[in-house]
Amino acid sequence: MGIKEQYAQVREEVAAEALRCGRDPQSVRLIAVSKTVDASGVASAFEAGARDFGENRPDPLKEKQTAFPQARWHFIGNIQARRIPEIVASAALIHSVCDEGHAEKIARAALHAGKTQDILLEVNVSGEASKSGAAPEEAEALLLACTRLEGLRVCGLMTMAPQGDRAVARAVFDELAALAKRLRASLNGDDAASFSELSMGMSEDWREAIAAGATMVRIGRAIFSEGFSE
Repeated sequence: MGIKEQYAQVREEVAAEALRCGRDPQSVRLIAVSKTVDASGVASAFEAGARDFGENRPDPLKEKQTAFPQARWHFIGNIQARRIPEIVASAALIHSVCDEGHAEKIARAALHAGKTQDILLEVNVSGEASKSGAAPEEAEALLLACTRLEGLRVCGLMTMAPQGDRAVARAVFDELAALAKRLRASLNGDDAASFSELSMGMSEDWREAIAAGATMVRIGRAIFSEGFSE
């Protein structure tokens, strides 16, 4: 199958899994992680109906957002402070904020650009040293600091699960969902209303993520890699 067919298949499977879990398929946003393909690959997915794309580096993000401004672009990679203005210029949503200093720089860049930047706080639920993210016990302080910054809107949480064990992945996703529920209860008004997203689940474990309440799944290889199988 080509990219168009693979995207259509993944979209159908995501919708079916949501229904199986008793959820509205519209409550789960499929983000096509396009970091491994060029503009032609993005075009194929776009033609198949993809409207949300994820990139993990500022340069491809800028190039592809410029080529496809009608799509919604997500920055999902580690943040380098010096590249923050470029990320803010192109990203509708930044998934990987886990440092208060970066949040402050993002807020300043957003104000300079005349926008409110939507962000997610990345939480390292698994505690793996190889993964970025705030520790779960640090998340509330980071959230409160971010809600005080003009130019930012905190829309929820993001995490990555360890690879290779779906039961472990499900436990990680359940923990993030529980943390999000606790944090939402600490907010008021517009801050509470905005805090509704859970970005979790990738090509190997998105089913577990949907069962745990993911509102966004980040899928790349299953869409863009020929011959991918779970």
